[in-house]
Amino acid sequence: MPLGSDFPIERVNPIYTFYAAVSRLSIDGTSPSPSPGGWYPAEKLSRQQALKGMTLDAAYASFAEDKIGSLKVGKKADFVVYDRDIMQVPESEILQAKVLATVVDGEVLYGGI
Repeated sequence: MPLGSDFPIERVNPIYTFYAAVSRLSIDGTSPSPSPGGWYPAEKLSRQQALKGMTLDAAYASFAEDKIGSLKVGKKADFVVYDRDIMQVPESEILQAKVLATVVDGEVLYGGI
């Protein structure tokens, strides 16, 4: 299931998409639903599902899974390095993650590794 933002309606920052997928909350922690647990909480994705949806599944949906979407020899190495493990930190800390490095096609374009 490919994931992405509704940019320019939504913000383009991928951490917001990841957070919304796993929490079903907006970045300010609110939800249009009066029930606790976010907007349709039964539709929350696991962190693994969200990451796959934003990487390999999105590449597959654009017929580019042989070039992008995962870190493998022969593919473009496009990724970010955060200051914390967004797959492990409490959900409330996901949005606090800061980018330490951005790598595009194997080249560090921001920060350092």
